[in-house]
Amino acid sequence: MKKMYETAMTNHGGRQGYVEAPNGSMHMEITPPGVHAEGTNPEQLFAAGYASCFNGALQHVLKEGNVESDTTVKARVSLYTTDDGGYQIGVVMEVHMEGLDKATAHDYLEKAHEFCPYSKATKGNIDVQLELI
Repeated sequence: MKKMYETAMTNHGGRQGYVEAPNGSMHMEITPPGVHAEGTNPEQLFAAGYASCFNGALQHVLKEGNVESDTTVKARVSLYTTDDGGYQIGVVMEVHMEGLDKATAHDYLEKAHEFCPYSKATKGNIDVQLELI
């Protein structure tokens, strides 16, 4: 395996703090999930990363299949409590592929899920549901 890219973010203060990139390109306030939260939270950051990565994977597999489609991906990330007092996340990927019939879209959805690095990282660890919209 050959490393293509590496990045880092540093957190100060946990869920009531901030994150920053070592090069200064990003600084974000982190607040717990809630209606009046003024910052972002880890679940939103994960959703942004997974949606972006998955849509990139989808565009890749469509291009390999010589299929053109305008695609959108919404990652809905939920935080759950577990019976042991801990927490677990789950993800619902809402995917739209313009102009494709349901069978073709489903085929490419599955191919993207197999190709996406985030999907590979979460496989067997969290529940990820795929929905065509």
